[in-house]
Amino acid sequence: MGLVHIYCGDGKGKTSAAIGLAVRMAGRGNAVTIARFLKTDDSGEVPALSAIPKIHVIPCEKEFGFVFAMDEKTKRAAAEYNTELFHKAVCEAVKMCGPAECGMLVLDEIMAAMNYGMVPEDAVLEFLQNRPENLEVVLTGRDPSERIAAEADYISEMRKLRHPYEKGISAGIGIEY
Repeated sequence: MGLVHIYCGDGKGKTSAAIGLAVRMAGRGNAVTIARFLKTDDSGEVPALSAIPKIHVIPCEKEFGFVFAMDEKTKRAAAEYNTELFHKAVCEAVKMCGPAECGMLVLDEIMAAMNYGMVPEDAVLEFLQNRPENLEVVLTGRDPSERIAAEADYISEMRKLRHPYEKGISAGIGIEY
């Protein structure tokens, strides 16, 4: 169908929802490309997804740490890397689209990448407006801009009511990553 999905909000589950859609799409025999922004490959879903035929997780080849801790030189390098990652993911997803079938592109934490200046919003917007008509696109992260939200067919907001961080409990292996 070629719709745009956004999973946003301050609550847990944005990536999990996107991964669920990716697994469902692959289960129906369609190809899925997943690009993860501002993350590392040290997350439980990466090896699991990589084992599923039809799903390609683009590896995180460089790590830059948290944006707030980056100096200007590192921010520039991170922006260059993340912009290249976006273009690589888009190219891969577009290549998999044929005249009758297509698949899905998951851009995990793309909102943060745009909000921190790591991927130009204009590039994402242009892609969304000119994507193949049968490519499902899933965007995750907090605070989508009005321009990006306007392109979405689905917007689901995850809202935090309570989180273990509030009690000083660290991220759990297999739960948060």
